[in-house]
Amino acid sequence: MGLTFAEICIDARDPASLGLWWAQVLGWPHHTDSDGDVGLTPPAGSGPPWQFLTVADDKVVKNRLHLDFVPDDQQAEVDRLVSLGARHVDIGQGDESWVVLADPEGNEFCVLAAE
Repeated sequence: MGLTFAEICIDARDPASLGLWWAQVLGWPHHTDSDGDVGLTPPAGSGPPWQFLTVADDKVVKNRLHLDFVPDDQQAEVDRLVSLGARHVDIGQGDESWVVLADPEGNEFCVLAAE
């Protein structure tokens, strides 16, 4: 018996806004289903699809799981993400080579140092 990684599901108060924000960040096409959930379709070989699902509650605590991204230019990418609405967050990371940001609903993610 085996498992196949099918998709990443992200709870959102406003899946339309958050899904569109991530579609813009990643440059991926998006669609909205009949329930109002938003799906992002990655290019081939770029990982699983993402689904933004409606929930009634706000995010309150630090994520138990987060996403890491490797940019071509870390500072340029951080600047771009902040200009789109991301914000810097301190989760106790200290002085590290990565930058912790949060999306518009407060979900933390890291922008790693360029390789």
